[in-house]
Amino acid sequence: MSMFESLGRYGMAIKHAHNRNKSVRAMNSLPPEIQRDIGWPVSPRNDPQATLSALLLGSAR
Repeated sequence: MSMFESLGRYGMAIKHAHNRNKSVRAMNSLPPEIQRDIGWPVSPRNDPQATLSALLLGSAR
């Protein structure tokens, strides 16, 4: 296997990972109703109050 074949495979792996992550971000940006309709697990929305509660109540004391 030549060095250029290895670089090509590495480049394709990076491209596939980028495309996969871009698709996941697109699906997560859909409204929850549409996510449920197509069978995508509904992503939790960013709620500052919920985040603060999780940080305060979920910490070890």
